[in-house]
Amino acid sequence: MYLSAVGIIFNIGRYTRFMATVLHRPEKGKIFRRQLVKEMSIIGIESIGIVALLSVFMGAVMCLQTAHQISGWIPVYTIGFTVRQTMILEFSPTLIPVILAGKIGSNIASQLGTMRVTEQIDALEIMGVNSAGFLVLPKIIAGFICIPVLVIMSMALGVSSGAVIALITGVSSMADFEYGLQVDFASYDVVYALIKTTIFALIMTSVSAYHGYFTSGGAIEVAKSSTKAVVYSVVIIMLTNLVLTKLLLT
Repeated sequence: MYLSAVGIIFNIGRYTRFMATVLHRPEKGKIFRRQLVKEMSIIGIESIGIVALLSVFMGAVMCLQTAHQISGWIPVYTIGFTVRQTMILEFSPTLIPVILAGKIGSNIASQLGTMRVTEQIDALEIMGVNSAGFLVLPKIIAGFICIPVLVIMSMALGVSSGAVIALITGVSSMADFEYGLQVDFASYDVVYALIKTTIFALIMTSVSAYHGYFTSGGAIEVAKSSTKAVVYSVVIIMLTNLVLTKLLLT
């Protein structure tokens, strides 16, 4: 217990110092912008496919499951209402970042871990470059920009696929589904979702970068760092989700 507590305190302190170094102003704006565009392509564009696929199927499944549960004694417009609330409040802002933590987080950790064990980071520091800021800050900003956009896309695709599957299967008319989408809609729900998403983007990118940056050893340690990055990112996202839900919705 004591060693575990000491380890937690040590990692929190090192993470805080790491983030303070990362957030220094970039030394060369042109190089930073080029790195940012590259990271936006990796984090954003290359994630569109998996986000779209998951969102479409999730919206369709939620539609069919809700139709099965209401069984004729609850208004049919409940289908549209449930699909909307599920996608906006939980699936898109929480589960999409969790899924992306496995894709993006492992990639960030393995990239930085490989650079660390092959001494590329050491070479940058010898040349007087702020290696943490140069390598990590573009990833964090790209996450801030791209992940909320992906989440908004996920919401739209989930609701749209629910509407399409409702129409195709006949479980709800389009009028009933649209009415369910409008019932008790609060724009704050979208704001709440985007607040969560932005915080989760920071957690995912920074925690993964932290584990990769401080890798030591060889190829096995890089793999371990990649695994730790995903596990810790998901756990922290889940805990943060609980706290934010309590603070923002109650």
